Amino acid sequence: MAKEFTVSGTFKAGSSRERFTKTVSSQNQKNAIEKVYSLIGSEHRQKRNLIDITDVSETGSS
Repeated sequence: MAKEFTVSGTFKAGSSRERFTKTVSSQNQKNAIEKVYSLIGSEHRQKRNLIDITDVSETGSS
C-alpha cells in the first residue's frame, strides 16, 4: 500500500538556492526521497549533490 510523503528542501539554482516542496506517493520514506531526487534532477537538471532535503513527513495514504 502506497503512502503519501511531503518532501521539502533546497537545490542550487545559479548563484542562489531555490526552495521546493514535493508530495509523492511511495512505499516508504527512503523511496520517497529517491523519487524526489529523480524529479528535481530531471525537471531542473541538478545532480544529487546539489539537492538538500531538509524534511520528510508522511501526509496520509492513498
